[in-house]
Amino acid sequence: MTISSLRNYSDPRLPAVLMVLTLLGSVWARAQVSAGSTKVPGSNPPAYPLKVSANGRYLVDQNNTPFLIVGDSPQGLMSRLSEEQAESYFADRQAHGFNTAGWIDVSCTGRDYPANPEGSTYDGIRPFTGFVSGGTDSKHYDLTKPNEAYFTRLDHIVMLAAKHGILAFLDPVETVGWLHTLRNNGLTAAYAYGQYLGRRYKHFPNVAWLSGNDFNDWKNPNDDALAQAVAKGIKSADSRHIQTVELNYDTSSSFDDPTWVPIISLNSTYTYSPTYMQMLHSYNQRPVAPTYLVEAHYDWEDVGKPPDFGTPWVLRREEYWTMLSGGKGQFYGNRYTWTFAPGWESHLDTLGVRQIAIWKNFFTSLPWQNLVPDQDHMVVTVGLGTYGNLQTRVSQSDYCTVSTTSDGSFIVAYMPTARTITVNMASLKAPAHARWFDPTNGTYTTIPGGPFVNRGTRHFAPPRNNSEGDSDWVLLLDSSRSIHESPD
Repeated sequence: MTISSLRNYSDPRLPAVLMVLTLLGSVWARAQVSAGSTKVPGSNPPAYPLKVSANGRYLVDQNNTPFLIVGDSPQGLMSRLSEEQAESYFADRQAHGFNTAGWIDVSCTGRDYPANPEGSTYDGIRPFTGFVSGGTDSKHYDLTKPNEAYFTRLDHIVMLAAKHGILAFLDPVETVGWLHTLRNNGLTAAYAYGQYLGRRYKHFPNVAWLSGNDFNDWKNPNDDALAQAVAKGIKSADSRHIQTVELNYDTSSSFDDPTWVPIISLNSTYTYSPTYMQMLHSYNQRPVAPTYLVEAHYDWEDVGKPPDFGTPWVLRREEYWTMLSGGKGQFYGNRYTWTFAPGWESHLDTLGVRQIAIWKNFFTSLPWQNLVPDQDHMVVTVGLGTYGNLQTRVSQSDYCTVSTTSDGSFIVAYMPTARTITVNMASLKAPAHARWFDPTNGTYTTIPGGPFVNRGTRHFAPPRNNSEGDSDWVLLLDSSRSIHESPD
């Protein structure tokens, strides 16, 4: 079904069949979330849609259960995969502990998809059925004429994600490939297209919206207004699903553009530098909002200025730095699976993916939502290493990031390289058990001599090498238990 009257999308004559479709999709998706959840032992499916916690620092579901963002980045899924392949992909990601697809481009063309000039699906379904004046290419698609067959495919993709308990961030108009299309359509059509998406997906519980992507042109007010028109159109029709935006590489936060703040509720952090720098910047921005790592170095990619290769060690640093610098989750990325390039199936389950599961299990064993970064260095006082700058390679930074809970129950410190650190034990509420956590295999080593009294200072030095032969370790001090209670 082609909707040709979208330029006046407040028209009450919205085709009833579309409303029936979305309502049926909502029922189906809810049922599939419950059904799919049994595939991950010990986990409960989130009650979507998500919302912001009362203190503004993290996301929760409808039961106010904290939601740690554990995302993969299948951006090119709509252009490359069949529904059967998408089902297999989501099942794999669920089995590895992912709860988020962050993000899926609603349609794919432009620089990131040079082999797909029409922005079509793998089997040739185009996203739009008409063109504005000036051409018949994707740059001249008429945004008020979406192709029903194409968006039915997207409906099914969202439903498949729901079946596996996965939150689907959708990028409504990915700005690397679609800015020219927005320019050729103008503000009114952009807003109408956003209304179309908002109305279509408002009843799908497992949806969130992410605008932008390498959106360097947000500094051009006209281009920024066009991308915002789509987001505002979505919000006018669907105020219950969270929105965010990814701005420019190599380093940015959503709130760097204050004109987006009234539209979005999630502050996305993007950086190829050591992640603690931009993450702390996001954490300290106002108004308070949850922040997470939307994009950094990807598995198997060599990016940044200066460049750095996405080795398992680099990925670990990004992940643990993020969580101990105010972040409440992250999107993992993979050179092969963000575009689903040839050979992606053999690069799906990498060491980087296995490390994500270890990272998730570690933080979900703690009250991760209550961790506060030790920005004033009142907890770890000696041995922090060198902070560096935005030109410091991730692989070369030795900076130790530290967080603690405000009640003094936990201290967590990540050291990219082994060294002795000094901890202010008075930061803890009670005598503490101490353990080293190996982020490469998920094992703990109890530090002898505990529980350690919560006064004065104490020096801690990790074992020399972890199970991968690297020297990064996590120190965990736990005073939440009785001194007679073992942490194991």
